[in-house]
Amino acid sequence: MGIFDYFKSKNAPSSASVAKDRLQIIVAHERSKRHQPDYLPQMQQEIIDVIRKYVQIGSEDVQIQLDNTDDCSVLELNVTLPEQS
Repeated sequence: MGIFDYFKSKNAPSSASVAKDRLQIIVAHERSKRHQPDYLPQMQQEIIDVIRKYVQIGSEDVQIQLDNTDDCSVLELNVTLPEQS
């Protein structure tokens, strides 16, 4: 046993395994985005333009997500509207 082995924790995961886990999460997230249609960003911008005719909102206030299952597609639209004073 070397002197540096004394300072190593037996229960702590190695930095390599932590990095590997983080990379797997990033890859899975990017793969899920790859299967989304190309028209979603354009649709999001068009929705923002329509809403801006009535209420002042930012681009970050509209989120669009498309979830596909075997026989069904669900388009989820979340709009954060400003509070009325």
